[in-house]
Amino acid sequence: MSDRHTYDVLVIGSANADLTVRVDRRPNPGETVPGTDLVESAGGKGANQAAAAARLGARTALLARVGDDPFGQLLLEAQHAAGTELRHVLVEKGARTGTAMIVVGPDGDNTIVVSPGANARLSPADVRAAREVVAASAVVSLQLEISLETVRAAVKTATESGARIVLNPSPTPKTLDTDLLTAANPLVVNEHEAELLSGLPDGTPTDQAKALRERGARSVVITLGGEGALILDTEAAQPTQIPGVPVEVIDTTGAGDAFTGALALRLARGATLEEAARFAVRVGAASVTRPGAQPSYPTAEELA
Repeated sequence: MSDRHTYDVLVIGSANADLTVRVDRRPNPGETVPGTDLVESAGGKGANQAAAAARLGARTALLARVGDDPFGQLLLEAQHAAGTELRHVLVEKGARTGTAMIVVGPDGDNTIVVSPGANARLSPADVRAAREVVAASAVVSLQLEISLETVRAAVKTATESGARIVLNPSPTPKTLDTDLLTAANPLVVNEHEAELLSGLPDGTPTDQAKALRERGARSVVITLGGEGALILDTEAAQPTQIPGVPVEVIDTTGAGDAFTGALALRLARGATLEEAARFAVRVGAASVTRPGAQPSYPTAEELA
């Protein structure tokens, strides 16, 4: 990474308190099932990606909004512990911090409902006010748990400053703006998101990656869970399969964010997309061996 950059990674996005309960089986509609004690932890796709990158040693900043409530304090403490720069996290007086209700099944997979809270108030004006930190970052990582108008403002500001944009379009809209697609380098999607955005629900990941690049994405990464990832770089004719790392799965919450944060870090430091994806697969695999999102993210020393 060039010395002119103060930060490897700037994440502009959401910060949520994760409220997690584990169940022996998921309830059917209208049914109640017993679960474990509720666990409160720091989460949100933006905050997760920032924590993942920072724990791996990246110079990381986060632009987000939280409420002045106990959940907001929980998130700030978690980011501080990870090593994230907090000057650009805005505390909204009288607002509730975003919250995610997470149910984890016996197989480690999860279902999540998000209440946006203060995330909904992160505005284009906030991004414009942070223009200097955007310009000081090698990579800007974005997701869609904040308003699309704010994401568009972030893309515009990052493009003008020359920062590389990593876009994880989650939660996934039915269609994605052409301007957002063409800015993504890479577009990072999971299998379900690839199906929706490519328009090829019955296609292979290879077909979907090619379709997404044809629609405008400069490069594409499709995460495949335990099977690793598929990448299609800017000039490549065919995608490259990155094999998965066999592990015992405890909890998949936040694994995609661990992957994306690690990917952004390596890209910021000059790695090729393939090199970055191979590292990110290792980080994502390590994260599913422990419960929770941010509490499960490895340090560089733990990966060695």
